[in-house]
This record gives sequence, C-alpha cells and structure tokens, in this order.
Amino acid sequence: MIYFDNAATGGFKPFKSVDAGFNAMKNLNANAGRSGHKLSLYASEIVYDTRRALAKFFGASPERIVFTSNCTEALNVAIFGTYQRGCHAITTVTEHNSVLRPLYELKRRGEISLSVIPPSAGGVTAEDVEKHLTPSTKLVVINAVSNVTGVENDVTGIGRLLSNKDITYVVDGAQMAGHSEINVDNQLIDALCVAGHKGLLSSQGVGVLILGKSASVRPLVFGGTGSDSFSDDMPEFLPERLEAGTLNLPAICSLKAGLEYIDGNVNYVSSQLFSLSENLIVRLSRLPFIKLYSIPNKYGIVSFTHTDYPSQELSQILSDKYDIAVRGGFHCAPLMHKFLKTDKLGTVRVSFAPQNTRREISSLISALKDISLCF
Repeated sequence: MIYFDNAATGGFKPFKSVDAGFNAMKNLNANAGRSGHKLSLYASEIVYDTRRALAKFFGASPERIVFTSNCTEALNVAIFGTYQRGCHAITTVTEHNSVLRPLYELKRRGEISLSVIPPSAGGVTAEDVEKHLTPSTKLVVINAVSNVTGVENDVTGIGRLLSNKDITYVVDGAQMAGHSEINVDNQLIDALCVAGHKGLLSSQGVGVLILGKSASVRPLVFGGTGSDSFSDDMPEFLPERLEAGTLNLPAICSLKAGLEYIDGNVNYVSSQLFSLSENLIVRLSRLPFIKLYSIPNKYGIVSFTHTDYPSQELSQILSDKYDIAVRGGFHCAPLMHKFLKTDKLGTVRVSFAPQNTRREISSLISALKDISLCF
C-alpha cells in the first residue's frame, strides 16, 4: 500500500526503533523506578537516557520531561494542570479536539471564559493573540501546525508576546515535532506537548509533556510513583509528580531510538516534506475537479476536496481500488473545517513521510484522474 497518512501515525519506522521496542518486550520486562534489581535499574537508566535525549532535542531540562500515553494526554495534563479558576483562556480555530475539548469542558463547568481566534492571514500571529488579551487572561493554548492544512502558527512570536506576562503558554507540537526545530526555552514555551508516533518515529503508546523552566503543573492522574509511598499526595518533584503508574517502557525505548535516528536530520526532513507537498500541490492544481486548501509546507500536509465525491467516499475508493492510504473527513479539527467552509463533507488529507516518493504521487494523480472519468 502507498501510505499517505503520516499526520495520523508515521508509516515509516526505522529498524532501530522497531528493534528497540521489540527488545524491551522480549528482554526487559521490568518496571522502571519500582525495584532495585538489575533489570529494573537498567530500565530506569534507559528511561533517564531518553529524558536526556528529549531534553537536548527540545531545549529543556531532563527532570522536566514527563512521559504520557500520547499527545492528547499530555495536552490534558498541561491544560487541566495549569488553568486558574475564573481566568480567561485563548485558543485558535486551527486546533485539534485534544485542545478544544478540554477547554470546552472547563468552559462548561464555568471555570474559564474562552476566546477562539481565527488567523488573520495564513497562521495565527502574535498580533492576532494580542488583540484578545485581557487582564484576566492566564492561559494561551495553540497548535504549532494545523493538522488539516499544514499552516504554521507563530509559536516564537506568541512566546515573546507572553513572556513578560503572568500567562501560561501551552503548545501542541504533534505535527511539528521531528519536522522542524522546537526549543522550549528559546521560544519561551511553558508546556510543549508532542506525540512519539509521528515525526519522532516511535511506536504508538508514548507522548511527552516538556515543561519550561518556570511552569508549574498540578497532577491530573494520581497513583504510585515508586517514591514517597507514605505521602497521601503525589511527590512534589518532577517528573514523578506527573507520572503515576507504570511507564510504557517498550514505547520509550522505541522513542529513544527514533530520536537517535532523526537527531541532526531535521533540516533534511523539512526540505524533503516541503518538496513533496509542493510537487503534489502543483499537480493537483492542474486538475479542474480539485480544490486545494494547503500551500507547500515543511510538514508534508496537503488537504483538498473533489467536486464530485465526498472526502470520505473518495478516500475509501483510493484505499479499496488503488491501495492508497489517505485520510478523509474532519481530522478531529471541527473549527478549522468551519473556517475553511469544509464542515459538510470534510477534506481529503495527504500527509507525507520523507521516505515517500514522487512516483507514489504520480500513482495518486493517476488514480484521481481515473476516478473522475468513472463519475
């Protein structure tokens, strides 16, 4: 199958990522941080080495690297753990439901007021955010890159805007991590949330919450941590304060290997994804039955609609008849679809890995032409 659904889950995993996860399941069935025997200590060492690798990659401190089950959990921990009751929060129409639904829940409870802002041009800028700041604004949550169109929000500019204010800045880096440089301390981010299974090339089952120097986060999940067992509260120190229960060691081992594979190659990944998205967009623009919603981008995301087929039907045809995997529908980003006026039938999303080829793009273009002839 030609796999063009990398924004959902990366289709290419380097052998060392697969092997690391397999080896952990086969030879390292121990609980990191819970026992004093050799296997447990070795597991703890791997977990800490992965924290150090993530800290180096994202410009943070190892003790401020918190493992979660996925990016959605990381975002929930960041949002529920930092909001202030009665505060005003800001987010954008470009967000995934993993940002929108936690904020909507807090609004339903009457615990926050919420502004949802559209981009003025392209992505959301610092100026767009500044217009909506109020004296009670205490939380700003944005995604770095739209998972629908690949448009990039101004993560750095917004960080500078908020840096001298008493406002927590949370960034959803699910689509940016591994595809473009992110530095928590340099970009003045309080909480960066990323997925392991996309651009960081790990197996599914691990996300990361990366905290800036001064961020303070309340626990969302309570339970065993292997320390302070007689305390009736979670430990005060990070990362244990935010890591209740057993960590997913095979996925963490896979993530460590993925980081080693991609470290130093992010610029290559960006350029390759830009080239692939540009090639597809140019070729789609020549098809009269296609409407585009993306411009060339270094995240490899291209969304479009077909004049004759709903997005989910077209995606199903591509899968069943042509063995091409794309995603149709609403991509868990309802406000972006309302903004694009695609909230009735959704969009078809092609999302690349650097290992995809122009020959595969040609196969997609041929399939779309063939499908249109059959209508």
